[in-house]
Amino acid sequence: MLKQPKNSAFRWAPLKPDYGWPSRNSENILIERLKVEDIKAYMETGILELYVLGDITPQEKLQVEEMAAKHPLIKAELEEIELSMELYAQENAIEPAEALRNRVLGSILTNFGDDSTFTTTASEEKNNVITLPAAKPNSFYKYAFAACLALLIASGIAIMGLYNKLQDSYSQIATLQNNNQHFANQVNFKEGELEVLRDSSFKFLKLQGTQHSPTSGLTLAWSPAKKKVWIDLRSLKMPLNDKGHQYQLWALVGGKPVDLGVFDKDQDSTDMKEMKSIASADAFAVTLEPRGGSASPTMDQMVVIGKF
Repeated sequence: MLKQPKNSAFRWAPLKPDYGWPSRNSENILIERLKVEDIKAYMETGILELYVLGDITPQEKLQVEEMAAKHPLIKAELEEIELSMELYAQENAIEPAEALRNRVLGSILTNFGDDSTFTTTASEEKNNVITLPAAKPNSFYKYAFAACLALLIASGIAIMGLYNKLQDSYSQIATLQNNNQHFANQVNFKEGELEVLRDSSFKFLKLQGTQHSPTSGLTLAWSPAKKKVWIDLRSLKMPLNDKGHQYQLWALVGGKPVDLGVFDKDQDSTDMKEMKSIASADAFAVTLEPRGGSASPTMDQMVVIGKF
């Protein structure tokens, strides 16, 4: 068996008097005194392994060879160590590459190792090329991009939903504002109606139907002091006008007609309507005119008339 030296930095040195290695003049005396135990102790120092490895001085090598020649036990141990070394080398031997062997043989055959003249064939050079495995594509960025895209789409959907809700809220607010404005107008209108009824400066005049429409009738309230004119649509008795025509109220001042505005006959007309202002008038009349009114009344379309 191969024995490991006790000290890797071991170098054989002269032994002490009892077991020491004497000078060359007293070697024969010391060898004769060695016993079997001393021989075993000598072998356990690791000097035999170092001898086989060639890691000893020339003086130590000579001493080992003399000991092996005189003691069969040391010689047998030395042979066993050499055999163990050889077996270890054979078991752990590395077969050289074919290209390397060819190169070495070529170098030997060509000028005793002149590598400068050794040429490598194209096939050998090709065999020396090592093909690296193809790098695997990194899929991290692909998944990261897909996640970002999904997040962007989800954010867009959420923003659109929020936008629609805001639009609905704005529509509701606008509807409430319109309702509030309509309610405020209704309140103001009712206050105007109450003012007409309460204010003693208003005069009420009932316009009568003409030969063109004898069953027609209209109640009018006029305040010369405030220059305000209202008509009562609840008491309006006139034929329904079509979409192309409207009724137009006139004030006769010094025999000349003055436009006071237009209105429609509607089934749902249940309120009073304020017309244009005028300070003085001799009479009032209503004619049927094209939608939007006319600059002068159409006399054959007069439906009601009345004066104070």
